[in-house]
Amino acid sequence: MSDLSVMSRFVLPAFLRLTRRNRKYLDVAAAHAYIAQCAASPASYLPPKRLRGVTVTRTEDQGWPVFTLTPSSGRSRGGLVYAHGGGWVGEIATPHWRLAARLAAELDLTVTVPIYPLIPTGTAAQVIPWFAGLVLDSAERHGPTFLAGDSAGGQIALSTALHLRDTAQAKVPRTVVISPAVDLTLENPAIDTVLPDDPWLGRDGALVFGNLWRGDLPMKHPMVSPLFGDFTGLGPLTVYSGTHDILNPDTRLLVDKATSAGVDVDYHEATGLVHVYPLTPTPEGARARDHLVATLRADLDG
Repeated sequence: MSDLSVMSRFVLPAFLRLTRRNRKYLDVAAAHAYIAQCAASPASYLPPKRLRGVTVTRTEDQGWPVFTLTPSSGRSRGGLVYAHGGGWVGEIATPHWRLAARLAAELDLTVTVPIYPLIPTGTAAQVIPWFAGLVLDSAERHGPTFLAGDSAGGQIALSTALHLRDTAQAKVPRTVVISPAVDLTLENPAIDTVLPDDPWLGRDGALVFGNLWRGDLPMKHPMVSPLFGDFTGLGPLTVYSGTHDILNPDTRLLVDKATSAGVDVDYHEATGLVHVYPLTPTPEGARARDHLVATLRADLDG
């Protein structure tokens, strides 16, 4: 903890607490109010006007927007499908776009960014098969295609990897999950220990979001909570998690279960860091992003 930057140790947690970033996660009423607010005034999903090193195109698939980030170099060595976080209710944000653009530009990857339907209308049963189809399409068009996602998007990415294995006998060359939500029941008793240190997330509101996202599926269905899937035969995983994140205890269970199933797991646990720390404007976040680029480059060169 003492080795953390000032930004990670003091500034970012203070900012999150002062802006009450966790208020929608703290109680049921706040969660429902946030859902209503997002539905009444949807945030823009358009990418920033300037994304370095890429050309951005937009299409629609099954009536949902899909953006493609193509390297300005004109070269493509493969593909990547990115699932953004936001609790299945928040729209894609600038840090997601910047990470997706960096992966495209520096790795010569064609990155697909689906704008998936959010709760209260979107559900796991709609979105996971759709993502699987986009991965297969990318693999056909661009070559080996990775999956990546953060938070709620980490759940989508991991559930999609399991779905591809089960329905298409397809192994994703690597799935990258950043602070993933892997068990939407949030029943792990170790979460209680982490809650006081987490300035971003909370249990009661998150359960509201998760219950809407599951739709008609059981909460422990692998399309909803991938922790309960069988990891046998899954491709390599890269996992990032901070210990000041209530999702960390379940992430540890994920890593143990996947490793026991013979999966190649590249796990990075950061003591004292918050939810989705690789997306944060901190030295630790920058190092995590550098590591992610290096990991995927090694796969491509491999």
